[in-house]
Amino acid sequence: MLERYLKLTRAEFILYLREPSGFFFTLIFPLLIMMLFGSIWGNEPFPEENFGYIDFAVPAFIGMVILTCGIMGLTTSIAAYREKGILRRFKASPISPLLVLMAELSSLFIIAVMGMILLLAAGVIVFGMRFYGSIPEVIVAFVLSTLSISALGFIPASLAPSARSGMMISNVMYFPMLFLSGATLPRQMLPSFLKTFSQILPLTHVIELLQGLWLGGHLWEYPVQIIVLCGVTIAGFAIAAKYFRWE
Repeated sequence: MLERYLKLTRAEFILYLREPSGFFFTLIFPLLIMMLFGSIWGNEPFPEENFGYIDFAVPAFIGMVILTCGIMGLTTSIAAYREKGILRRFKASPISPLLVLMAELSSLFIIAVMGMILLLAAGVIVFGMRFYGSIPEVIVAFVLSTLSISALGFIPASLAPSARSGMMISNVMYFPMLFLSGATLPRQMLPSFLKTFSQILPLTHVIELLQGLWLGGHLWEYPVQIIVLCGVTIAGFAIAAKYFRWE
């Protein structure tokens, strides 16, 4: 079973990298946004703070990578497999359906890690990025964040009958979180009613958690964010398991 899982994961990983739009929006687009905003605001420490814009914003750009993998990548990929009958063939094969989903999730997790590494490398080399947190705690938060957003993506992925409908649903979920959660612009720049609305978006809690830990906070200081992300993870996978359609 392990050998089948590794082969499926490798195949899904290669297929994702061969998809130009997926490759660009997951690995290149967040990097370009960081370079653009970094060239505008730099990374000089804010007044009375020991961190600058890039130090503060890199965790948000990591959240953008997680969002693209978990919503756009997962939803459209599984919906396309359903439309083409690939899921039906998987179901009829000796390969466990759970194995297929785990391979899909694992390949996207690897892509998310790659996107994070690219951002960190550029942040350090180009902008002299600083880090004040605990690496193990940030890793825990990254894994939890990826699981929660992927679980959210599994819901439309479980129901969308075609790649086109999967893309439409994922766009409805993707763009509000992209622009209102702090992934592109700091939430402090939003009007008050949009700040309030953004609290219902899971990515807002992802970014708050990652930014807090990045700048020296600890996991126990963010119970609300952790509870929300754990709840999204459990609910997302539970709904997907109940309503998942192979055809």
